[in-house]
Amino acid sequence: MVSFFKLFLDPILVVACLYALSVPFQIATDGHELLLAAFAFLLTALLLDGVFLFVPGYSRPLLGVGRFSLEWLAVVVSLTLLGRLSGFDDYFYPPFILTWFVVAPVSLLVTHAMFRWLVLRPDGDKRADAKKVIIIGANQPGLVLAKNMQEHPFLKMDFVGFFDDRTEDRLPNVQKGKLLGGLKEVNSYVKAHNIQQIYISLPMTAQPRVVDLLEQLQDSTVSIYFVPDLFVFDLINARFDNVAGVPVVAICESPFLGMNGVVKRITDIILSLFILSLIWPILLAVAIAVKITSKGPVFFKQRRYGEDGQSVLVYKFRSMKVMEDGDKVTQATRNDSRLTPIGGFIRKTSLDELPQFINVLEGKMSIVGPRPHANAHNEQYRQLIRGYMIRHKVRPGITGWAQVNGYRGETDTLEKMQRRVEYDLDYLRNWSVWLDVKIIWQTATMMFRDRNAF
Repeated sequence: MVSFFKLFLDPILVVACLYALSVPFQIATDGHELLLAAFAFLLTALLLDGVFLFVPGYSRPLLGVGRFSLEWLAVVVSLTLLGRLSGFDDYFYPPFILTWFVVAPVSLLVTHAMFRWLVLRPDGDKRADAKKVIIIGANQPGLVLAKNMQEHPFLKMDFVGFFDDRTEDRLPNVQKGKLLGGLKEVNSYVKAHNIQQIYISLPMTAQPRVVDLLEQLQDSTVSIYFVPDLFVFDLINARFDNVAGVPVVAICESPFLGMNGVVKRITDIILSLFILSLIWPILLAVAIAVKITSKGPVFFKQRRYGEDGQSVLVYKFRSMKVMEDGDKVTQATRNDSRLTPIGGFIRKTSLDELPQFINVLEGKMSIVGPRPHANAHNEQYRQLIRGYMIRHKVRPGITGWAQVNGYRGETDTLEKMQRRVEYDLDYLRNWSVWLDVKIIWQTATMMFRDRNAF
């Protein structure tokens, strides 16, 4: 029910409001309205996720309403831009559209509130339908699982406690009174206290103990689950999958698979077209300035690692007198003698990066992602920094999480490059449309005050 609500009910309600309002406004239900409804359904499905109803903002609905408002604003802005650029908005009565923009989110909020009250209302630990749960193994995944069960009462799980062969003094992170005993006591406790679910969170090295425990529990009806200790890996988009009927666990994978990839690509195309339509006079002015202030081509093309490590040509306005693209590439430094008369200015203001929006339209880059380095630098740092090549599982970006956190410009020490890679991997672990929007906004506000750009 929750999955259906998040995926389909919001778009259906938005479209239903559109058609309901067409009656009092006497709007003909023709092909134009059908096309508008299709766009509205798609954008609502992509941009509204209803997550504030569920996790982790369930206990703080006001923060969820704020996020919802930003999401709906993104839907409105996207529809408005599509209408203006295509001339499609000329077919609709403006008061009708404005009323719909107001009524639809109010209807969604009312429906969300009703769903929250009727379906997700927690009744505390005394709920009769809550399943009693114990966790075998008070390690990191077990602790995280217990914390989530306790913070999300709508899961209807009554976490009773841990079983672990270690004593309390060796388990400082376990809540007092939540260590119920050792593994030999599990079977008797399950029968005496009507435990309904067991989650085994033991390392793979504990296989003999796990097998012995399963044999003891064979004469009970308790449901048993195994929690793999994935925290020992440097996880990127960890998830369960199925390959030819065989269950597998993804430990390191691109976050832009399936619908996420569609959302990312559509967002890139729409934003890059919109931005190029606004900045083309700046592109023309910079191109002329580059041409008349120094000899050489307007554009500098350099091979970089693209998605999956494939080589791509990245475009920039030429800011230097040299065109390095070989086995040895020297990074730009402060007061670099190779800079053209306007090179320092266009680099500091990021104007030299603007042609990369063409790379985005070509599908070689994304607006937000790990910044591409020269191939020579990739070959150097992949030998020195653990996980360096993971950042190349996705398209490189014009801007990125590392850049807005102060790691833009010259990386003259190994530590600086390590920190940049850490931020890139953090971006891959936590990607969302709203993280992209945040990065774009921070990039725009820091363009003229970044001391690391030269």
